[in-house]
Amino acid sequence: METRNREILFKGLVVGLEQFEVKIGAKGWHVFQIVRHPGGVGVLPLHDDGTVSLIRQLRPSVDRFLLEIPAGRLDPGEDPLHCGIRELGEETGLVAANMESLGVVHTSPGVFDEQIHLYLATGLVQGQAEPEHYEDIEVVRIPMAEALAMAVAGDITDSKTMVSLFRAYHRA
Repeated sequence: METRNREILFKGLVVGLEQFEVKIGAKGWHVFQIVRHPGGVGVLPLHDDGTVSLIRQLRPSVDRFLLEIPAGRLDPGEDPLHCGIRELGEETGLVAANMESLGVVHTSPGVFDEQIHLYLATGLVQGQAEPEHYEDIEVVRIPMAEALAMAVAGDITDSKTMVSLFRAYHRA
């Protein structure tokens, strides 16, 4: 990809905004603005009885509570597996004997460079949750089939959660 005129327009606590031009074949140069994000991890906790633990939390960006998998932002240079283990414990108190990769998802590649690493957590043992001071989280444990039905019906709208549910259900 050939680029020119790169400029950082904004650098915030979580995201940055970069503007640059990209040469698109014979169509010439076009301006793009990309939200830069360090990436994250999401973990689908699947219990031995076929239930999953999701979290309900306020998402100010959409002005409502969403039902999601436990997730968090990667620290610079952090291993995604380590981040997933940390976030699972902080948000739900769960400790997993097994963490299986469910691949990655690009949340909105037309605008964001964010990539979320997904994991399936099994062999779960309940411990004590320790959410961040600004998080108000409710853990909701429901049958996997019900969570899948909610995703299909549009009651679960978070992309990382839908992708995790579908990939876990269809894994070999």
